[in-house]
Amino acid sequence: MKKLAHLLFIAIVCIACKNTSEKTESETIIDTPLEEVDGGEAATEKGFTINPVEHATMVLNWDGTIIYVDPVGGKETFSKFTEPDMVLITDIHGDHLDTATIEAIAVEKTVIFAPKAVFEKLPENLQNKTQVINNSDLINDFEMTIEAIPMYNLRPEALKFHEKGRGNGYVLEKNGERIYISGDTEDIPEMRNLKNIDIAFVCMNLPYTMTVEKAAEAVLAFKPKTVYPYHYRGTEGLSDVAKFKSLVEAGNPDIKVTQLDWYPNK
Repeated sequence: MKKLAHLLFIAIVCIACKNTSEKTESETIIDTPLEEVDGGEAATEKGFTINPVEHATMVLNWDGTIIYVDPVGGKETFSKFTEPDMVLITDIHGDHLDTATIEAIAVEKTVIFAPKAVFEKLPENLQNKTQVINNSDLINDFEMTIEAIPMYNLRPEALKFHEKGRGNGYVLEKNGERIYISGDTEDIPEMRNLKNIDIAFVCMNLPYTMTVEKAAEAVLAFKPKTVYPYHYRGTEGLSDVAKFKSLVEAGNPDIKVTQLDWYPNK
């Protein structure tokens, strides 16, 4: 009889444990911040959540600071995301600068960071919310350092697309972690010479930026811990990011290449 009672006790405990486990899992899903579950595919690394939107556009959440990068596509595109604390704009082209979208998503607290060429194209109401940051400038805000990195073309036939000094890539640094966003660029010395990058977003599309081979060479030179290929749609379709991944991993298996879906509507 005692043995039977003991077995019943064990069974009750197991059922209780299972129910507690299921409840905990459910609560975790419910309590997950919006940025980690909406907008389709997302990735989280050490308090840094990445939501690809499309092409050059993404929404980042770094320990609660919401960062929109090159927001385009209209207000509805961002309806599921938390309002931005800061907006980073890299260049004047329409896949990076969409004034109507910025006006629609910017709220009272939003601060815009942009190069002078972008600032000059903004209406006065957005200029009043913008801090101009040009190549090599540093700004300390939102408990992080924002550094403007040059982005430009090298190939003679592509010089017309992005001239040196007009647009910005960005390095964001917080608590010793460094995030690099390339903007539209080729494998320029300023990229190859970057140091201690934890997460890098690197473009690769022709004819506007660079080949997957050149992008891989640059990544192997500055050795980020993790790299996300983005901005990889060109005139001939999508670049071969699988080839980029294989080139990087063959050259340095310590570099993690993570592929997210930047073209959900393709």
